[in-house]
Amino acid sequence: MSAALPRFIGEPIEVSFGDIRRFEKSPACPIAFAWHGTTHEVASLLSEWQDYGRRGRMAHNMRPVHAASAASRGSWGVGRRYFRIRTAVGRVFEIYYDRAPGRAGDRAGAWFLFRELSSGACA
Repeated sequence: MSAALPRFIGEPIEVSFGDIRRFEKSPACPIAFAWHGTTHEVASLLSEWQDYGRRGRMAHNMRPVHAASAASRGSWGVGRRYFRIRTAVGRVFEIYYDRAPGRAGDRAGAWFLFRELSSGACA
């Protein structure tokens, strides 16, 4: 018996871009991702969107006029870029790039598997 979908996952993943030109804080959709030792090839990009909302203590560290501008354009290290993708075996996932920098000296953000929307199995 399989888990009910959609299913929240919220775990870090490793992504691959192949020859796609990539921008560090505004990357394109990856061509594959690895999760729990399995590589999932991205067959199609179904949709993409961004959320530049400020969370936690970052939500209150700007003047309202600047916060409104940052919410539409983003600001350094704040926000997420989401991708809804279908894998080569038909599974549908939502993955995202979190623009927040990692520990000191590591300016890059991180990739996460947000949730699985479809297992690809026939009902």
